[in-house]
Amino acid sequence: MQFIKDLFTNIRIRDIIDILIVALAFYKLFMLIRETRAEQLTKGIFALFVFTKLSEWLELYTINWLLKQVMTVGTLAILIVFQPELRRALEYIGRSRFFTKSFVEVKDESLSQMVDEIVEAVASLSRQKIGALIVIERKTGLSEVVETGTKIEGKVSSDLLINIFIPNTPLHDGAVIIKEDMIKAAGCFLPLTDNTSLSKDLGTRHRAALGISEKSDGLAIVVSEETGAISIAENGSLARYLDAKTLKQILMDMYKPKEMKQTFITKWRRKDEQREEK
Repeated sequence: MQFIKDLFTNIRIRDIIDILIVALAFYKLFMLIRETRAEQLTKGIFALFVFTKLSEWLELYTINWLLKQVMTVGTLAILIVFQPELRRALEYIGRSRFFTKSFVEVKDESLSQMVDEIVEAVASLSRQKIGALIVIERKTGLSEVVETGTKIEGKVSSDLLINIFIPNTPLHDGAVIIKEDMIKAAGCFLPLTDNTSLSKDLGTRHRAALGISEKSDGLAIVVSEETGAISIAENGSLARYLDAKTLKQILMDMYKPKEMKQTFITKWRRKDEQREEK
């Protein structure tokens, strides 16, 4: 009791702030690595650290020496193994408003027209059950992805988007990258998600959409070739069975973040889960 009393007596405001900052940093780190291979690796490193301390307390000198050597070499190994996750964390920090300006500014007079063109194309592809994958670039640059496809550099239009995804054409199976009001490239290759808990009825397009949303802040729009269902992927989450009206509202809110009250991704993900349970 005396120890606890002394602890609260000597604690300062700056100590509380220090603890809160560290707790917030660990929480953000956990959210970044959650449901990725880094989560399992982190558990392994923690177990290795515990075994090292136990061997020291039990005076198992040979085992302790070996574990310490592994921990020393492991520091370099962590940088190599965690490279994708470290990159993702640094990109997350770089996307914060402290370091960047507001999201890409599109002129108000052309915003509504551009969104209408995207929604019209997606709705048409959905009705015809033509598979499509469209990624809208935001703060994180997607130049590396653009390089994997065919450069278009054309203004966003529903006719162009529909023609790109017509079956049996060279660019049909890839992704379209849109930056501001321009189609940068088509037929692009996207990284697939490492999430193993996804529904088995999700195909390569949905997994690619989730993959790019995990590695950037881009918004991916998917049209299923089997069902024609419209889905969006954002921040590693997938919302399915959207209609054209909801998609338009999401895009308008995305381009006008100051007016955005709450993201639709959580709302529609819950509806999706409820639909699957039924």
